[in-house]
Formats: sequence, structure tokens, C-alpha cells
Amino acid sequence: MYNKIIEDMTKAMKEKEKNRLTVIRGIKAAVDKEHIDKKLEITDELVIDVISHQVKLLKDSILEFEKGKREDLIEKAEKEMSILKEYLPTELSKEEVIKIIEDSFSKINPTSMKEMGKVMKEITPLVKGRYDMSKISEMIKEKLS
Repeated sequence: MYNKIIEDMTKAMKEKEKNRLTVIRGIKAAVDKEHIDKKLEITDELVIDVISHQVKLLKDSILEFEKGKREDLIEKAEKEMSILKEYLPTELSKEEVIKIIEDSFSKINPTSMKEMGKVMKEITPLVKGRYDMSKISEMIKEKLS
């Protein structure tokens, strides 16, 4: 995945796609920073984590831009987000996520909110980068209560 980012960066340079190049350079820089700061090996999982985090930050920014009625910044952030999403695995549907949650519940059999950590630990590797974790957390809380 990291190699694909480097290839796409070169391609964007050759084709003079400034916006795309800027976003891809940002991805590469963020992955390199995580690699150096946390001494982690560059894997697909690390790349997905970094990109997912960047998408989350952009979503938060878009909410703020909407409050300030900044259509220009909203449009720019949405374009960046669409480029970032190209590198993420295909997103799961809500039905698929509900099935994963139900399977985890039947496996763990949680009885109270205290066991939410166990459920999240079971579900996270299956959905990470493929669905909004805050929505999953809400679904689990709803099911536990």
C-alpha cells in the first residue's frame, strides 16, 4: 500500500495534478512520521490507521466549516477526503457492521457496559478503517443498554 502511494505520488507529479499531489504527499509524510516517531514498521495497517485518522480530522473540519458557512473550505476538504478514501479498504454497509456486532455479542456474551472493552477489542480488527468507529461504539452501547 505504501508503495502504491509512492507510485501515485510520482504519477501525480508527472501529470501535474497539484491537489492530488499535495494530498498524497501529506499521506506519505504522516506515515513516515508515525514510522519514525513510534518506531513502527510501515505496514498496510499503519497506512490505513494514518489515512483513517486524516479522514476523521477532515470530517471534523467540515463540521466546523459548515458552522462558519465556508463553502470554499468545505469543498476543498471534501475533495481531499475523496482522494484519501481511495486508499482505504471498501467501506462496510451498516447491515454488515450489525452482523459483525451480533456475531461478537454471541461469541463474548456481554452482560453489562463494563464489558464494552471486550466487545470493541473483538470488533475493531474486523472493521478498522472500513466504518466509522464512533458509530460502531454507539451501536454497541445501544445494544448493551
